[in-house]
Amino acid sequence: MTVKFLKRSFFQRIFGISATQKPENDDCWSYAGEKLTIDLKKAPELKKQGGALRFEGKNLPFRVLVVYGEDSKYLAYRNRCSHFGRRLDPVPGTATVQCCSVNKSTYDSEGTKIFGPVSKPVAVYPVEAYQDKLIVSLSQ
Repeated sequence: MTVKFLKRSFFQRIFGISATQKPENDDCWSYAGEKLTIDLKKAPELKKQGGALRFEGKNLPFRVLVVYGEDSKYLAYRNRCSHFGRRLDPVPGTATVQCCSVNKSTYDSEGTKIFGPVSKPVAVYPVEAYQDKLIVSLSQ
């Protein structure tokens, strides 16, 4: 498998600056009972294929990355590279996510390493789409 890399500057990689933004509307999501609920009406970033958002803060126990894949399926990852702990970004045109640091650790849609020095997979969480909401189950 050929791995595609995100085009990022050395500065972005050395400081681990994520390309994926937080939601513009912070009211688009909530967390309760081990479930991250996202209101797609308030999160237009997740309505186009290849779109992604990172969720962190509030009472969320850890960072989560949600991607609307090229195959029209939603994917959710624990947004923490298992190598350095930096954030992940989706790689456009692929079903992969990549660490925002210099080592470019890359994982497939199931969280399995396909490139880089990582030794552990990244956690992937089930996503249910119901009407205009996404529900990510964070219990494992």
